[in-house]
Amino acid sequence: MSDRADVALAGARAEMVRRQLAPDITDERVLAAMAAVPRHAFVPAELVGYAYDDRPLPIGRAQTISQPFIVAAMTELAGIGPTSRVLEIGTGSGYQAAVLVALGAEVWSIEIDPVLAAHAATTLRGLGLGDDRLHLRVGDGWAGWPEAAPFTAILVTAAPPTVPPELVAQLARGGRMVIPVGAAALDQELRLVLRAQDDRIVERPVFAVRFVPMTGGDAAGG
Repeated sequence: MSDRADVALAGARAEMVRRQLAPDITDERVLAAMAAVPRHAFVPAELVGYAYDDRPLPIGRAQTISQPFIVAAMTELAGIGPTSRVLEIGTGSGYQAAVLVALGAEVWSIEIDPVLAAHAATTLRGLGLGDDRLHLRVGDGWAGWPEAAPFTAILVTAAPPTVPPELVAQLARGGRMVIPVGAAALDQELRLVLRAQDDRIVERPVFAVRFVPMTGGDAAGG
């Protein structure tokens, strides 16, 4: 990619943060991470020109990269800090994982599709993110990553019909899970699941969303 193209993409990324995110996202650290991570590196080459539009884009395998606002909003809701231990269900393109690492978190990310997982790993390594703060696995996200639990935050990037109890069990006291829930694409909501210090679980709705369905172990919600 030419220097001129790099400058143009950097400008588009700055505009994305200023126009699409800053009016609603108040965490300056999240805005800085979104400004630092090159979303165009995570989309197919033919879609690079649309990388900083506020919309999801196809990444193959019937999957998408979430729109920038959703990535920023979920990250802000999760309360990510430099000491956070974060589980991500659905690596996808790797973009959300890169944003989490940019915030200083240690991240465990699971992807059920081996083709997507391999592509994401290559992209993340190409950006220098293959260090000991990012752990990638091909597997069924319904089971989480129990040997690395508990997690201070869990982000789920595909929608199950109900909140998986296996993931709730891996949430640390004081931890937060941000997850889209709904059996049908037109009937999904983003939820914030909190584990209180006394182990009480509290859920609250955030806003309506539309995610690809979560596949794997209990995808039917049975």
